[in-house]
Amino acid sequence: MEPGRPESSLTFVGTATTVLRLGAFTLLTDPNFIRRGERVHLGYGLTSKRLTDPALRIDELPPLDAVVLSHLHGDHFDRVAKRDLPRTPPVLTTTHAARRLQRWGFGAATGLGTWEDWEVDRGGERLRITSVPGRHGPVGVHRLLPPVMGSVLDLERDGERVLRAYVTGDTLRVPELRQIRERFPDIDVMITHLGGTKVLGVLVTMDERQGTDLVEWMEPAAVVPIHYDDYGVFRSPLEDFVAEMRRRGHDGRLRAVARGDTVDLTAQRR
Repeated sequence: MEPGRPESSLTFVGTATTVLRLGAFTLLTDPNFIRRGERVHLGYGLTSKRLTDPALRIDELPPLDAVVLSHLHGDHFDRVAKRDLPRTPPVLTTTHAARRLQRWGFGAATGLGTWEDWEVDRGGERLRITSVPGRHGPVGVHRLLPPVMGSVLDLERDGERVLRAYVTGDTLRVPELRQIRERFPDIDVMITHLGGTKVLGVLVTMDERQGTDLVEWMEPAAVVPIHYDDYGVFRSPLEDFVAEMRRRGHDGRLRAVARGDTVDLTAQRR
């Protein structure tokens, strides 16, 4: 570990793109690297313009052990990622996305069904990544959108867990998420996709109320909000979530991080 570097940390690149340094391992989530003013395709002829710049370019990323991709939408895996991401690190994603990525030349893309996991070991540490439920829209509407997964990341050292992180993916607060808390209690940090995204007037990602509801369901020690202001289809900004968390008495859990900044995850354990 580099001197002065936290044992585990999150660097926020923008949208749902983060660099997670978990012990000896480095992950990239949901790579979105187009620039401000450029558009991504959301399917069915719909596009959305990016309102911000990512904090890093792909050539500025550290060496990666894996990429964790919640689903295959243009604001989570864009044309820059398709062109420039290294092909060697495995991309851990839905089976739907893995098939497409393999056709694009990402031979190490690995599709995980719900509750399936992937592990990597190094120097007495083990990182286990488990696919967990998510639903990208109301029942019926979700079938028009790509399948989505959340991820639980368990870092173990010498056989003992030292960190448990839950990345929600683009989901609504739906009943099937309660199973996550049952199978994975004691979440240290929840990395929460917000934004209140609306497509043709239909809510397809959590707004401030649903996001805070999920905090109350999962009871994580800390919450890092992401995916909230980068595109025009995002309708629920960060300040709305902060206000709702404060109103319900959960602001002590909040760990907001600006694009380009890093938050220490090591100290978020209860």
